[in-house]
Amino acid sequence: MTSKTVLVSGASVAGPSAAYWLHRAGYSVTVVEAAPQLRPGGQAVDFRGEQVKLVKAMGLFEDLKAHETALREQVQLDPEGQPAFTLPPGFTNGELEVLRGDLARILYEHTNGYADYVFGDRITQLAETAGGVDVTFRHAAPRRFDLVVGADGIHSGVRTAAFGPEAKFRTGLGYHVAGFTAPNHLRLDHAGVLYNEPGIGAIISNHRDPDAVAVGLAFRGDPDGYGRPDLARQKDIVTAVFANAGWELPRLLAAVADAPDLYFDTVGQIKLDSWSRGRVVLLGDAAWCAGPGGSGTGLAMMGAQILAGELTAAGGDHVTAFARYEQRLRKAARVGQKNGAGSGDFLVPATAESLRKRNRMYRSLTGPIGRRIWEYLGNRGANAVKFREYPQPRAHALP
Repeated sequence: MTSKTVLVSGASVAGPSAAYWLHRAGYSVTVVEAAPQLRPGGQAVDFRGEQVKLVKAMGLFEDLKAHETALREQVQLDPEGQPAFTLPPGFTNGELEVLRGDLARILYEHTNGYADYVFGDRITQLAETAGGVDVTFRHAAPRRFDLVVGADGIHSGVRTAAFGPEAKFRTGLGYHVAGFTAPNHLRLDHAGVLYNEPGIGAIISNHRDPDAVAVGLAFRGDPDGYGRPDLARQKDIVTAVFANAGWELPRLLAAVADAPDLYFDTVGQIKLDSWSRGRVVLLGDAAWCAGPGGSGTGLAMMGAQILAGELTAAGGDHVTAFARYEQRLRKAARVGQKNGAGSGDFLVPATAESLRKRNRMYRSLTGPIGRRIWEYLGNRGANAVKFREYPQPRAHALP
């Protein structure tokens, strides 16, 4: 019997995770990605609790462990460049932490033997018929698939094509983020430094490469003030916003001009009444983007497993499966969005007084009692969905 076909849009984390589990569920999987190749770089992502069980079940744990950041302490500096408090290991990096680029590459390597990856193309139109979804691409010839999964992030093209413009579903959180790789002139060794002035913030971390640091920047501003700028404009914005910043930021910002991996975006959340429309279903940030601190990466990977598992349990009945998938994940998505909604107050306090209050509060959380509170908050999102195995069709075991 011919396998049912599914098109997955997005080849970062959610998409390849969906490819893994959908293949196990018996589907023939195609993954389309707008970028010409896997996107390098990105900030660190962590796994805790139930999500660690998931990556072990996927056979990823050892590969991820070999590429973990092994981040130790992180020191928060005040505006004068003096230590305000120290976050010990495990506060922000959970049980296992890797760079997003490493995670995406490992997922690709585990799935490209059976999933058909198409880079440098994107979906432009979706038309559902009685027999499937007719998909039009920017470059490739039109094709029909039984199902389409939008795993293409907060700016999902699948969501736009099937549900409507992004502006209908997106809520800005009032700040912007940027990230890039820079030389490690601070000589950090598996450690991080956080620095803030009112309205701006930076997180500088050294992971596996002794000569490089990952620089994450955040700054307050109009959620829609920049639109979707091109790369040159992104570099101009970041340079201008941090032009008068103190401490070591001017030297770090010098690397922006030649950064090959610059990431820039406005931080927001996606809220939809339903994550599916007919034979089209959304996954990860395309469906419920929570923002930083919302356990988005792990929940997207958990969602991929649940989506495929519910399709198996429903005998391929996508209407029933999509409803059950959403039912299992809705509460966890709300928890993630609640956590993410307050991320700006930590990453980029707006005023000098709010910055002082933030520092006082987090200094108190570094003690034994505070640490337990922090761990509870960090694990709440990761454990909002319990990992459970679904029956696997025998004919489609992984090679």
